[in-house]
Amino acid sequence: MTIKQYEEKLEEKMISKGFGEKDSHDEEHIRKVVCKHFDLELTDDWQRGCDHYIYEESTADGYTVYVSNQTGDGDICVSDDVFYYDNDLAGEFKQAIYDNDHGDVKIYLSMLHDGEYWIDDALRDVYLELVELYTDECKDELEDEGIEEPKLN
Repeated sequence: MTIKQYEEKLEEKMISKGFGEKDSHDEEHIRKVVCKHFDLELTDDWQRGCDHYIYEESTADGYTVYVSNQTGDGDICVSDDVFYYDNDLAGEFKQAIYDNDHGDVKIYLSMLHDGEYWIDDALRDVYLELVELYTDECKDELEDEGIEEPKLN
């Protein structure tokens, strides 16, 4: 089997799991696949019972700050939960996804539909990590089917 044939077989397997190359540039597809993998729901509808909350607040003197915590009940630890810049939120969001990897998870993001770059960046990072995981899994499946990865000379 040639390298090209092997790569085509691998891509077929990846597509069957939702991780094909063609869809890897579609932000909506990435969001759906990550949410499906982690049994995760993202919402911008405030409600009790979410597993994590990330939202924008205003300080008494009119500055914008960002809160990331698990309670959503106003019980905030300023040194742990409050961020002055939104560039820290991608890491918080990714950590919330990984910390809540137990299925049927809901994360509240007040700015979910505001076009915030950090949401898509975080989802893309998680997606790329899943691509690595599924690539290894698909290679193992091919090997189980008797299809060996060709060696480079």
